[in-house]
Amino acid sequence: MSVNFSGTWNANLSKSRFLGPPPIAVSVRIEHSDPELQEEIVVRRIDGSQEKAVFQCWTNGAPGKSLLNGAAVRGSARWDGAELIIESWMRFGAREMYFCDCWSLSHDGQSLSMEHRKDDLAGQLTVLERAG
Repeated sequence: MSVNFSGTWNANLSKSRFLGPPPIAVSVRIEHSDPELQEEIVVRRIDGSQEKAVFQCWTNGAPGKSLLNGAAVRGSARWDGAELIIESWMRFGAREMYFCDCWSLSHDGQSLSMEHRKDDLAGQLTVLERAG
């Protein structure tokens, strides 16, 4: 696959849609060398709190290759043309949630969209712009 998401990205909050209270900033650092992909996400909230997560997956559809903060996550990632589809199931208390992130890169490589279409976050869209 010729698409490469590597780089540092910052959310364009005015182009993004969040289901809950919007953050004041989102930054993402991605290291992508197919089939391996790792992303570090930092979300800053209006109350000054900050959440950090590291997600790792393989983009060749192999199940059982996803990690969140070093812990195994049930899921897989695969290419659908130039779009990367990352599916995962995570337990939050007694509830298991389904996430399906659809990643696409703009033609000029300066904008990365992460969209949830038919999952527990359906309607959420994060539009990231390449930093620097």
